[in-house]
Amino acid sequence: MSEQPLVDAPCRPLPLGTLEQHVMDALWDSGPCTIREVITALGSRHAYTTIATVLANLDRKELVISERDGRSVTYSARCTREQHAARLMEIALATSRDRATAILHFVATLEPHERELLRNTVHAEARSTSY
Repeated sequence: MSEQPLVDAPCRPLPLGTLEQHVMDALWDSGPCTIREVITALGSRHAYTTIATVLANLDRKELVISERDGRSVTYSARCTREQHAARLMEIALATSRDRATAILHFVATLEPHERELLRNTVHAEARSTSY
């Protein structure tokens, strides 16, 4: 499920606060949830109004989709966790004055199997666009 976009519209790549991140993790891990289900996923440590406010803020930021069913509202992530992380990396690169050097520093932090994955992906992309 985490590899397919959840909806056609992409999510906005915004850095998340700690509680926002926990709420998004609950949605990414569990799929669509009501406020009560999010509270349960977070270990019942937060008030209903707190989680309702966080979800309303995430909806306003276009990171979640809310769907009303009678009196209940179900929230779902607008994109996958991986898509969101990739967009955050795009933002980080955009803030660099030397994008190439930033990419090189990032690649240097990768584990060998991650570098191999990146190498294979770049080669496959080059082959598919070279004809």
